[in-house]
Amino acid sequence: MDWLKIGSAVFLIAMIVFIWPRMKHAVANSPKGTMQDWMGYIVPLAAVIGFVFLLIQMV
Repeated sequence: MDWLKIGSAVFLIAMIVFIWPRMKHAVANSPKGTMQDWMGYIVPLAAVIGFVFLLIQMV
């Protein structure tokens, strides 16, 4: 194992240690999505999936 891999592993562990409390706070205080918010996500996603399926069927 060379020094680059060791340094990368140490940096990754340090990032997780420093980001964990902020992520925990953000998840606890984030706004909850309503059904309208979810439909605004699901409808375009379904349209893209349908379009890709149509393209696959045309081949």
